[in-house]
Amino acid sequence: MIQVTKVSKQFAGQVLFQDLSFNIAPGERVGLVGRNGSGKSTLFSLILGNQTPDEGEIQIPKGYRIGQLEQHIKFSEPTVLKECCLALEDEEKYDFHKAEKILSGLGFEESDFDKDPKSFSGGWQIRINLCKALLSGPDLLLLDEPTNYLDILSLRWLRSFLRSFSGEVIIITHDRDFMDSVTTHTMGIYRKKLKKIKGDTTKFYSQLAMEEEIYEKTRLNQEKKKEHLESFIERFGAKASKATQAQSKVKQLEKMETLEKLEGQASMGLRFSFKPCPGKELVRVSDLSFGYKEDEVLFRDLNFSIGSQDRIGIIGKNGKGKSTLLNVLAKELTPVTGEIKEHPSVSIGHFGQTNVIKLSSENTIAEEVGMANSDLSPTQVRSICGSLMFDGENADKKIKVLSGGEKNRVLLGTIVANASNLLLLDEPTNHLDMESIEILTEEVAKYPGAVAIVTHSEELLRRTVNRLIVFNRDGAQLFHGGYDEFLEKIGWEEEQEAKEAPSRPKLNKKELHAQRQTIIKERAKICRPLEKERDRLEEEIMNLEVELGTWQSKLELASEAQESDKILESSQKVGELENKVQNNFTRMEELEEQILEHTTYFETELEKLEK
Repeated sequence: MIQVTKVSKQFAGQVLFQDLSFNIAPGERVGLVGRNGSGKSTLFSLILGNQTPDEGEIQIPKGYRIGQLEQHIKFSEPTVLKECCLALEDEEKYDFHKAEKILSGLGFEESDFDKDPKSFSGGWQIRINLCKALLSGPDLLLLDEPTNYLDILSLRWLRSFLRSFSGEVIIITHDRDFMDSVTTHTMGIYRKKLKKIKGDTTKFYSQLAMEEEIYEKTRLNQEKKKEHLESFIERFGAKASKATQAQSKVKQLEKMETLEKLEGQASMGLRFSFKPCPGKELVRVSDLSFGYKEDEVLFRDLNFSIGSQDRIGIIGKNGKGKSTLLNVLAKELTPVTGEIKEHPSVSIGHFGQTNVIKLSSENTIAEEVGMANSDLSPTQVRSICGSLMFDGENADKKIKVLSGGEKNRVLLGTIVANASNLLLLDEPTNHLDMESIEILTEEVAKYPGAVAIVTHSEELLRRTVNRLIVFNRDGAQLFHGGYDEFLEKIGWEEEQEAKEAPSRPKLNKKELHAQRQTIIKERAKICRPLEKERDRLEEEIMNLEVELGTWQSKLELASEAQESDKILESSQKVGELENKVQNNFTRMEELEEQILEHTTYFETELEKLEK
């Protein structure tokens, strides 16, 4: 178990975080959350010993091994397989099967094992480093954005791997759904402090919001009390008859702690501009084929249409042609064969993975947004910049100094600048923080036009799409239905092939569906009453806090008036309400643990059906 005690760190005189204390118990898988720039990666660096804390201590048991996902690329072996095997313990140096299994899970083909690791693109090289981290036999895995560059299949494999990992894990990822599916605890750096809970990000942010609301109510009550004391002192301080009471109020005022008003947290205010289109069908694709080489066709004879409100998810392994298809639809690439017919009123907003490089490094953010639509006034341009968290002087930053996430927000701004009725989005959540991803997901879900989206986020697919274009070994096929329906009816080829022969008689689709439904109903039967009680308690706590504030005010007034009967009554009521709040919090914790336990059990049972 590692122990972090009162750790603080600052850069250039700016406090990054302070007094961070936590421990990672055996078997815990912890999701580390926080805004970009809050210090998550720095905390990893401190744990690894690459940096030294300004204050505090990090205790790591002797012989405790820490594995990390390295973002820098440094290979010494001639083949991928040999490079990965460097991470194995001496007694396992020749256990190639172990390395091959992990490489396959991360999307590598058998033919890739003997290739030079330096011959792969940056994203695939990161996967090699991830394989080495998983192979190193660590007691603790530190994974900083492991989901970057992974397709859905690799993400699903990594999720399964981490769930079965026997050691400890701390993971940083902006993929909230992925984090919640593998972690037992959530830990967040927020307002330079740290909070850790047992449970997922939903529970974490709910508790955080509740605590901040209670803090604000307490602060306002305190301000009222201070104003009352100051008023009393001002009115009666010079009167001899009230001198003793006034002096008492002065001492009381001096002892009161000052609660600072919480600073607002900037959030993205993304709003896609919509241009109505009179046609029900925006695009019709007929017999579409494309390949960069004549003998390597990515997709062939693809036929589909995009209706005015369609939501099409484009899914498959990396390198199969998903982004290429979007680029063909955006007319940035010319198809080998086939035809794309557009309604005359179609207006496309295209977010491409490579479009970021089209931003001029010497331009400011405001200049890039303004160039996207010359009809916009400077005020309108600034408004768009502000909605994407580039307010005031921040809009005058040059593109060359921005992070990857900031550049993505600028690219979104260039799309917002023009009204559209068809969005072509290629991994739009890359490099965005959790809050921004949630806002983007909600905006895509309610966008009144059509959307075609490439994404590795299963949560985004579940919440936004009603049809799929699935890239597999046979090219690309259209699937009429949502993502969960696809998983139930067809599923991923690679996962089906990877499944071991079942020890029990294989169920047909009807039997499998029936058993799935039985498990889901049983989960709902057990968990829903617990969730309802939890929600009821949460609402009750909010009401109790309001009532508590009222009785605290009554107690203050009674104390000032020296009305002993009312003081006694108010004190008893305050104590009673505080006990109720505490008891409710305790019960909520118990319920959350029960819900998590039951949910984990039923998820395991559902996974067993798929094997």
